[in-house]
Amino acid sequence: MKRFRVSVHIVPRKGLLDPQGKAVTDALHTLGFAAVADVHVGRHLVIETDAADAKAAEGSVREMCTRLLANPVTEDFEIAAVVAT
Repeated sequence: MKRFRVSVHIVPRKGLLDPQGKAVTDALHTLGFAAVADVHVGRHLVIETDAADAKAAEGSVREMCTRLLANPVTEDFEIAAVVAT
């Protein structure tokens, strides 16, 4: 078994109301960043897990996301990186 560090991004689904994202977008416009089209505020998780290989670590974290960490009705998730530590 090896230890892996897995990075996960969880964001609201496109098209759903994101009040935090809207507030950040408006604030950036107020500060003069008119080119900002949209902001989505989510969560970034770093999970350290033991697994036989990177593929098994990713599969385990993917199951964690679908079963607990991300709400499948309102959120999408992306596994950004799987790194052996």
